[in-house]
Amino acid sequence: MNRIDTLVFDLDGTLTDNYAGISACITHALVRLGAAVPDEARLRACVGPPLRASFREFLATDEPAHIEQAIAHYRERFDVHGWQENVPYAGIEQALQRLAADGYRMLVCTSKPQRYADRIVEHFGLRPFFEAVHGPDLAGALDDKRALLAHAIGERGIDPARALMIGDRAQDMRAAGANGVRGLGVLYGYGSREELLGAGAAALCATVDALPAAIDACAGLNTRTSS
Repeated sequence: MNRIDTLVFDLDGTLTDNYAGISACITHALVRLGAAVPDEARLRACVGPPLRASFREFLATDEPAHIEQAIAHYRERFDVHGWQENVPYAGIEQALQRLAADGYRMLVCTSKPQRYADRIVEHFGLRPFFEAVHGPDLAGALDDKRALLAHAIGERGIDPARALMIGDRAQDMRAAGANGVRGLGVLYGYGSREELLGAGAAALCATVDALPAAIDACAGLNTRTSS
């Protein structure tokens, strides 16, 4: 088993908790469109997946113009308030400091548009830990996380066999598997144990404090484990 030297982190639900901002901005968009507002459980499920997929479900439509109108209303609020209604998970900076000191190469790969992802990572002082931040553009290019991770791998010259994707949702683990990367699912975010294992997570981590040790363990992982 190759020694892992590159860590690819999801953003929402892995480095930061942006549920307040995401839910408020989705609600704003749906109210503007006169659509029903979903309950909290359905809103919480929106942390992680591409926003267009969430609006497609909430509006029960595949009509691109209607979905893009919802996106525009969402961004009305997100541009001003939503991106700041966010907080790094307690202990994440210390975990990143430890991982950086251990010599890991680190990147962010997120379904959040690049424009906002850069702003958030910079705002919370996390940028020095990461070689790069990768996200889709505002038009939705690379919305599919499998394609986004493939793009990051190619652009950064990453050896997939020596990389680990860390994330809290199924799409993170599926992106890892599609690109020959191992996946570590975090349980302190928004995905369940069943969701993450079902999507191919090689291992699980229950808390932020346990993250460095879980990543170190994955360096020699050859069977599915959980913690």
